[in-house]
Amino acid sequence: MTTAVPLLALLGPALPADGQVLPEPAVAILAVAVAFLCGSVPFALLLGRLRGIDIRTQGSGNIGATNLGRALGRRWGFTCFLLDALKGAIPTVLFGLWQGTWGLPLAEAPLRPTMLWLAVAIAAILGHVFSPWVGFKGGKGVATGFGAMVAVWPLLTGPMLAALAAWAILLAVTRVMSLASVVGAMAPPAVLLVAAIRGDWPPAAAPLLAATALVFVLVAVRHRGNFARLLAGTEDRVGDRSR
Repeated sequence: MTTAVPLLALLGPALPADGQVLPEPAVAILAVAVAFLCGSVPFALLLGRLRGIDIRTQGSGNIGATNLGRALGRRWGFTCFLLDALKGAIPTVLFGLWQGTWGLPLAEAPLRPTMLWLAVAIAAILGHVFSPWVGFKGGKGVATGFGAMVAVWPLLTGPMLAALAAWAILLAVTRVMSLASVVGAMAPPAVLLVAAIRGDWPPAAAPLLAATALVFVLVAVRHRGNFARLLAGTEDRVGDRSR
């Protein structure tokens, strides 16, 4: 029984004996929709307007923390990153608490509830990337993806911390945010795959690998323009004010 159970007694239906709640289809669909809408809030655009700019006309035009930081400074970029991460983490944590999967180790994680939990996390990321408030355009999913996936605790917390370490190291070495972000997104599925090869493979591990691989592909595709500029030698580097 997890520490989430007392909260579930207040927020959700009665729990079965094993402490698990499997949402009804309508509830699961509602949770995915709410997560998508939560993730769709364009914080970079809103913060930019507070300072009198339209971030879509600045720099790369991307509605994300990196572009906002270039336009307004690191403090605003960090604030946007935090807000974008939270809009992924909050619906993911709340849904995990509601159905009693938050805090379960991988060996005890049930397959179907874990898949629903991951669907909520991915919905928040897709809301950021395809925000309906800006014509189904949005950011590249790095901050929201980090927040949503690290909130799948503890199943993805370790792999996401590995992603953070890979991102920080590569950013320090290359000063190329896009490259660091894509390599960081590659770390979680790589960590899970190595763990699967070296040890047991519980049923819930397969959707975890699939979800992190999907997020990596999404982040990589969203950065394809950055890689074109990187090959051409025109990609911005952190701290470079010559462009």
